[in-house]
Amino acid sequence: MLSRTKARELAKGRDIGRELAKQGISLQAAGRATVEEVISEAYKDVADVIEVVVRAGLARPVAKLKPFAVVKG
Repeated sequence: MLSRTKARELAKGRDIGRELAKQGISLQAAGRATVEEVISEAYKDVADVIEVVVRAGLARPVAKLKPFAVVKG
């Protein structure tokens, strides 16, 4: 996981919109800087988070969701 600043640095030169589109995810954003913040490297892996929560006895998974859109800005 990266900070937002590191995520923006890593996103330079990448077509984030195209990367998301290849995964079937639609993107609507106010501008390039906003888009750079949503790269997957800037977030914890949800599977890791769920594993920790389950092991701690706080919850149990009941569904697996797939993103279809990102709206930022």
